[in-house]
Amino acid sequence: MKAVWNGVVVAESDKTVVIEGNHYFPPESLKREHTTFSNHRSGCAWKGQAHYLSLFVNGEMNPDAVWFYPEPTEAAAEIKGHYAFWKGVQIQS
Repeated sequence: MKAVWNGVVVAESDKTVVIEGNHYFPPESLKREHTTFSNHRSGCAWKGQAHYLSLFVNGEMNPDAVWFYPEPTEAAAEIKGHYAFWKGVQIQS
């Protein structure tokens, strides 16, 4: 699977975890040179608190386009530290 935004692959792995239709990419698959800090947080009743990163690709910013659970609940332990995408990021096989 590939996560693509603004014509660039920002994550790639054949070992994603799919939950609620979202592919969660393992930590080593994220191309960190395309990410930047975000203060945004949100909560999920069964997964815990999500933290976000923004994407910066080809001179364009996509704020809060990446989310992850650094300390998920026990029910969502398999996605600890994995990254998911939204806000126009295309997931391709």
